[in-house]
Amino acid sequence: MKAVTFAGAGTVEVATVADPVLSDAADAVVQVRRAGICGTDLHLIADGDGLTAGTVMGHEFVGVVVDVGAAVRGLSIGDRVAGADFTACGACWWCRAGNQWECRSRSFFGSGTAFGPRLDGAQAEYVRVPFADVTLQKLPPELSWEAALFLGDILATGYAAIRRADFRPGATVAIVGGGPVGQMASQAAQACGAGAVIVVEPVAQRRDLAQECGALAAAPDDARAVIDQFTDGRGADAVVEAVGGSLGLDSALSLVRRRGTVVSVGVHSAAQWPLPVARAFADELTLSFAIGNAIRDRDELAGLLASGVIDPTVVIDGRLDLADAAQGYADMAQRRSVKTILRME
Repeated sequence: MKAVTFAGAGTVEVATVADPVLSDAADAVVQVRRAGICGTDLHLIADGDGLTAGTVMGHEFVGVVVDVGAAVRGLSIGDRVAGADFTACGACWWCRAGNQWECRSRSFFGSGTAFGPRLDGAQAEYVRVPFADVTLQKLPPELSWEAALFLGDILATGYAAIRRADFRPGATVAIVGGGPVGQMASQAAQACGAGAVIVVEPVAQRRDLAQECGALAAAPDDARAVIDQFTDGRGADAVVEAVGGSLGLDSALSLVRRRGTVVSVGVHSAAQWPLPVARAFADELTLSFAIGNAIRDRDELAGLLASGVIDPTVVIDGRLDLADAAQGYADMAQRRSVKTILRME
């Protein structure tokens, strides 16, 4: 089959690789219909950490089940499904508590060994899915491939950040970063009862997109002044950091009020960050981190999609065939595209 593979630092290529087969009774094989290119993919190939040449990339996918193992009970050949971006056993203490990301059997699709044992990714014609009953979500016929594609990662990530922020209705919420996750967090904040939602983003096109989706938008240098207009100078009640790295965290802290909450969902690669402890203590700040969990939140997310309260497809501005995946990676890395998806039909 054809698949997008890691070809060295900063590069991918479309290559012919072996078709996936069942290797465990709990596995399924899915024929991929749509796959997403994600910011995490860009981070991974940029430094190559955990990747080896030939690694099949990608962790956002939807498709049709074409084979199931003997232990799979909830899925049948022909089912339309969306995949979570990682696998979990569904039976351990962590899984039963709704913390599937912490499962010892976790594997993250298409990331080499960066987040656990290697598992081939889904930017391919077919993908093997371990723990299929847990990892895959059956889709209703009325949900489009493009909308369902967001269930597995970036919508789940933006939603996880908003739930972790735990703000009251009417709260002023700032989102640092207007990329795909930031846009999903903005929509989720509005759906969960926020008052003013301000997306802080340097790229004008992304600010325009946030405003089209019901948020306010501000360039980084103007953000605090905009937020202060809604809070009598206090700062935001909650800030979601959706960029990653020390710059994103520093920006979030500059926008949050005393006794406010910062939730970081941006990907971090640095081992350390100088937290301003004296201020955090004096202002009684809450700082937390969140990772999207489609396995835990999929029913809530599906309900938000079905109601039309959230439309994740608005961020798609690139649709390419699998053969053109390298162009899609370049477009997103150079910010010519907010979100590019790959079509396999």
